[in-house]
This record gives sequence, structure tokens and C-alpha cells, in this order.
Amino acid sequence: MTLDSLFSKTACALDLLARVLRLIAGAVCLLPVLIIASSQCDAATIDPAAELVLLGGNVVTVDDRIACAEAIAVRGERIVAVGGNHEIRRLIGQGTRVMVLDGKTVVPGLIEGHAHFLELGRSKKILDLTVAKSWEEVAAIVREAAGRTPHGCWITGRGWHQDKWSRMPEPNVEGYPTHELISRAAPDHPVLLTHASGHATLANSRAMELANVTAETRDPPGGEVLRDAQGHATGVFREKAASLLLAARGRDERPKSDRDRIAELDESIRLATAECLRHGVTSFHDAGASLATIDYYRRLAEDGRLEVRLWVMIGEPNRVLQQRLSEYRILGAGNHHLTVRAIKRFMDGALGTHGAWLLAPYCDLPSSCGLNVTPPPSLRETAQLAIKHDFQLATHAIGDRANRETLDIYAAAFRAHPHKKDLRWRIEHAQHVDPADAPRFGRLGVVAAMQAVHATSDAPFVVERLDSKRAEEGAYAWRTLLDAGGVVVNGSDAPVERIDPIASFYASVTRKQADGAAFFPGQSMTRREALRSYTLAAAYAAFEEDLKGSITPGKLADLVILDRDITTVPEEEILDTRVLATILGGRIVFERQDSGL
Repeated sequence: MTLDSLFSKTACALDLLARVLRLIAGAVCLLPVLIIASSQCDAATIDPAAELVLLGGNVVTVDDRIACAEAIAVRGERIVAVGGNHEIRRLIGQGTRVMVLDGKTVVPGLIEGHAHFLELGRSKKILDLTVAKSWEEVAAIVREAAGRTPHGCWITGRGWHQDKWSRMPEPNVEGYPTHELISRAAPDHPVLLTHASGHATLANSRAMELANVTAETRDPPGGEVLRDAQGHATGVFREKAASLLLAARGRDERPKSDRDRIAELDESIRLATAECLRHGVTSFHDAGASLATIDYYRRLAEDGRLEVRLWVMIGEPNRVLQQRLSEYRILGAGNHHLTVRAIKRFMDGALGTHGAWLLAPYCDLPSSCGLNVTPPPSLRETAQLAIKHDFQLATHAIGDRANRETLDIYAAAFRAHPHKKDLRWRIEHAQHVDPADAPRFGRLGVVAAMQAVHATSDAPFVVERLDSKRAEEGAYAWRTLLDAGGVVVNGSDAPVERIDPIASFYASVTRKQADGAAFFPGQSMTRREALRSYTLAAAYAAFEEDLKGSITPGKLADLVILDRDITTVPEEEILDTRVLATILGGRIVFERQDSGL
């Protein structure tokens, strides 16, 4: 038994003993928190019968007022009581479903703090390139797909990353492969392969031909067509340059009927939902959606057909928001299944594609400081729209310059509107922050929506990009941000990484890479901090901390049952943790066949 485990069990015993003593002393209320569930009445006025009761568990509440518990009672969609087995048994009625946990651990429903809902579903329907360990393996996957795809049809995939292959591709430009292998693998098909980060696209010759890309093609604002020494396109399109290829695909493909488009949308939502629920994700911060997509989400929510709670950032340009933003502040539609109260913007690209905007040049690409994707004046205009319509602003910023520029814009907006308080604007990713800027998150009240698993996934190339000093001082520095009073939210950025909270939790507390080496472990979170980053901190970042994020009477009964206690098990066992069941609004929406529940 570890010291942490012994500590936890001792605390539980003392907590239960204290309850017994209160009962003996004639305490008026068995569980003081029952009154929290209904502030207008006392415990005696609450109907004693619960619809669902969980008994005999290790309940990690993430509520500092309820240090330790064994059981939970749920009525309707809400938690009505949390406490010891004896106390909660009193709420069991004839129609109550009782789940005997036999010591298994319950945590609050996990909140994915930044990912892409539809893209997660769509990624399940295209080529998975994360399995490829070399450029040759990518080409083999494309060749196999070409053999089963009608001539002329587009082949799409996602997940390649040149820095994660076993060897550098040859030939290459700036370390990126050139298109010849996939052009030979699929000569009769246009091919588009999205980088793992989502911030670059690789095309074959047929796709570039359809996009009319030549040596004379200019880079679009916020994008770059990578070229060889002769000025020819290599096939790699960074950031907004991918729009050239997407426009060609749109022109070339047969227009879909409304029925086909809705069927595809439904299938993507179904696949994304299934991924969420089997990983214990009950709420999802969707990092950028169109108004049309939000309209569809709203219909699903109001019809009771949205099975994950979505908190959505709008991704439309300023000209659209100026006309329509006032129509789209949606709070808790469909019984708290859809909230829209943020605007999504991009300040830069990704570190893995040399697109993150840096204060100093890349060590492995000294000619570049990355890309500014959205000009600062445009982001300032967005900030004014957000202030006017009471929206949060959530800006993708990865490089240290991108973070500084974003913080400057936020600070100016806050100064110009001193009457606006507690805005909870966000920076999405905050992967590389200059040490001088880290305290500004806490001072300004800016939330850092980070993805811990990015640190361990990106670690093999970060020092190469930044150098050791810059990486140690500011890369994925959630310890620094927390110690400076900042709020850190966790997530996966799926489909960039797998939507696996356990993997991000492990990365948060160990910072260990696949080979076991720790990436600047001084920046690790404690286990309680890591769990909070996936629950109560994420709820706070969405203005939903009174609704979810902890196992507290009165809150939504969004719960996850784990086969072990991730806050106390030996470090090497964390990644073996399994989600046994996911409960959303008091309903069991996922249960493993071998859960034993």
C-alpha cells in the first residue's frame, strides 16, 4: 500500500467516524449536503426514494466540502445525496436501481476541455495514418486504399507526423516528405493527407493539378505552399494554404443531397459520441463550429437526441458574427446538452509543422519564426464583438509570440471595459509561453485550455524546435501557470490525439514519453490537480461549475466508474485504468460487458 493510499483510506475512516459521532449526538441532518441539493427546504421535505443509488464505492468528489464518500443517490438527472453507505441506503425505494461498486472508484463526469467533435467522428471514416512509422508505410496505406476506391475519387487520411517516424523521409524539404511516393501510389486519385496536428496537408500530384497549383501560385495570407529549390510545390501545404486543395475538392466532388449530408453528419456525431462515452467523457468543449452545424446541434438537443453535453465555440468570421452573433448565445438548450457562448480564433499554427508563432526563430529552421494566422487587428475586432455580446473569446495560441500578442489584445479589451468582470476568456493550447507572460494568465483571469498529452507526444521534437533552455522554461508549463494563480483545463485536442482522459491524466502527473523518459518533470501536476483539470476547472472555464465538475448534491448526475483509483494507484498502473461505466444525467450510457456492475 502506498503512502498516498494509506493517507486516503485513513481520511475516509476518520470521515465516516465523524458522521457516526454526529448521528449519536443527535445531529438534525444525516448529511448536511442534502440541504445543498434543495436550498429552499430541509432534508425532511425531500422524497426519500432515489432512482439510482451507487453503493460501496470509493467516491472521489472533487468537492473540498465532501472529503470522502462511499455512496451516491440520484433522482432524475441530479445528484441528491453523497455520503456513507448507511446514510444513502435510506434513499433506496422499491423502484431504485442499485449498483454495488465493490470498492470501485467514482469520479465526476470527465470534461474534454478542447477537441473537435465532428472531426473526431469523421476521423473514424478516413485513413488512419497514426499507425504508420515511416513515409513508405503512409504510401503503402494510400496504395491499398487506391486499390479499393473508384478511379477519380478523392482519398483522404489523417495522422501523419514526420517527426514521429522511425527515419527521415527521402527526399525531403525542411524534413517534410515530397509528394512523389503517394503520387505513384495513387496516380488516378487525388489524395489529401492531413498532418496529425491538423495544421498542414500533404497532396499528391493529381490533387495539386485539380487545385491548379503551379510554380506561380502565391501563398495565401496565413498559409504557405512548401517548395523545393527549383520552386516546385512539394505537396506540403501549411495552415491556410490547405484552402487551395479543399476548394478543388469541393469543385470536383459530386454535390451531395440534403439527405446524404444529414446522414453523414449523423454518422459523424454517432461515432464521436461513442468515443466520448466509452472514455468517460460526458461534456465536450467543441473548438470551432459553423452556425449551420450549431443549428443542427440545437435541433438534436431539443429533440433529446444529443447524447453528449456540448459547449461550443463559434468559428465563423467577423463579418458573419457582426450580423448574427446575437442569435447564437445559447445556454443549456435541450436540458443542458448544448451551450454556445464562445468565439474561436487562431493566432498561429502548430509547433509540429513550424507554424507556431515564436519570439525567436526555430532552432531547426532559422529562417522562420512561424506563422501569424489571424492578423492582430482582426482579433481585436473579434474581442470587441465578444465584449458587446457577452461571449467568451477562445484563441488558439501555441508559440510564445502568439500567446503574448493574444494576452496583449485581451488586456487591452479588459482595460477598455472595466465594468465587465469575470469574463473567463481562454487561450487554447498555450503550449509555449515566455516566462514573463506566465503570471499574466492569473492576473488577467485568462484560462489556459491545455492538452497534457501533447507534451509527451510532442516531446521528441520540442527541444529540436526550441532548444533546451526555451523548452524547459516555457513549453507545456502548466506547473508554472498553476503556481502563478492560473486556471488550467485539460483535454486531448481529438482527433489530434486520442480522446483518452486517462492518457492525458498520466501525462499531467508524470510527463513521461512512450520510452519512459520524463519531459521536464518539474512541470508536473499533482494527481488532484490533474483530476480537477478534467472536471471542476473545465466546468469553471465554461461558466458551468454550479452545474457539473464535482460530485455534489444538486449538480447533474454525470459520473464515471473506474476500475481503480487514479489518485492513489502506483504510477505505472495509471495507464491500465479502464472506464467501467459512464453515467450522464442519471442514465447509464456506457457500460463495459465485463464491468461486473
